[in-house]
Amino acid sequence: MSDDSAGQGRKPIMAGNWKMHHTHLEAIQVVQKLSYRLGSEDYERCDVVVCPTFTSLRSVQTVIEADSLPIGLGAQDVHWEENGAFTGEVSPVMLAKLGVSYVIVGHSERREYFGESDDVVNRKVKAVLAHGMTPIMCVGETLQEREGGQTAAKVSRQVQAGLDGLSPKQVAGLVIAYEPIWAIGTGRNATPEDANETIGTIRSMVAGLAGEGSSAAVRIQYGGSVKPGNIAALMAQPEIDGALVGGASLEADDFAQIVRWT
Repeated sequence: MSDDSAGQGRKPIMAGNWKMHHTHLEAIQVVQKLSYRLGSEDYERCDVVVCPTFTSLRSVQTVIEADSLPIGLGAQDVHWEENGAFTGEVSPVMLAKLGVSYVIVGHSERREYFGESDDVVNRKVKAVLAHGMTPIMCVGETLQEREGGQTAAKVSRQVQAGLDGLSPKQVAGLVIAYEPIWAIGTGRNATPEDANETIGTIRSMVAGLAGEGSSAAVRIQYGGSVKPGNIAALMAQPEIDGALVGGASLEADDFAQIVRWT
């Protein structure tokens, strides 16, 4: 594979979603170890992002800034309002002030366990963009939907709702993560060809909504049991622009192998 994904100049992006793992001290150690294992050539060929818990964001930010590490800082969620009586929530203003560059929005676990609707996802996408950060907007189908031949319909509906009201320029600059729900944390993953086909469907949907230019520019990741052993095959597919990595991003050695992928 060439350094630019799909021949379109899209720089791959590898983002580690740590979910509810790592204290702030453990997070510091992982970022430091990751920086030791990656070199300038790794950062040149792909963007590297870590998404720790809210309690670790400030600590990880300090490490990244103190050592001038070319690692992007991401958050796992956000509220769409700038402030207010929303106990336990974190606003986009707070994240932006911490140097956060990316925010995961609409992860299937947020949708399933916390009842986030497509409308809520859209509000969050807009809030992230309004504060100069990049959304990583997640879409994906359940096993039942996949077996029922509803994959394209499900992800198309999520993409259309999530991008509602955005300009073509905004769409071009965000990240979409295709995460089949049945593959998240299960050890199962879509075949590279299946993932590529669905991501191609997403890209076609984007073209219809925001134009061919936005479709060619938007980066679309694959997520779902991504490991050092399967990342090369996934990245060999022309439509896949990186990965949203769960469990395999918790250890610096594994994540570094994924970042390199060849």
